[in-house]
Amino acid sequence: MSDVPEMSDLLETEEPGFQQVLACVFGIQRHESRTYLTLLENPGSTVAELADSLDRDRSNVNRSLTTLMEKGLAERRRRLLDSGGYIYQYTATELPEAKEMLHAALEEWVERVHRSIDEYGTDSDDAV
Repeated sequence: MSDVPEMSDLLETEEPGFQQVLACVFGIQRHESRTYLTLLENPGSTVAELADSLDRDRSNVNRSLTTLMEKGLAERRRRLLDSGGYIYQYTATELPEAKEMLHAALEEWVERVHRSIDEYGTDSDDAV
């Protein structure tokens, strides 16, 4: 079974939690939505700090962060160290913006579903 919730999972849940909605709408895995929520509470975290907080391997956290950045749910900034070199720090997209993104994605999906319903039967391709 996939760790990415399906829309049917969301529809079958009477009162889905925010983490489930986040994972389903953005097509991300549950551990990625958990990473987002942890990052939201700990802005400016490094991969090592997140790995400790989440009790996950750094490489897994790195992959989760990459996915979150691709979805527009996180950003990375490079910070120069006094001793030389640099580290990356990650910050979650602010909750109000993430909520707007969720609403927009759901509205777009609903429009596609309505269009599919309305267009059914208008083409010969719709035969069962």
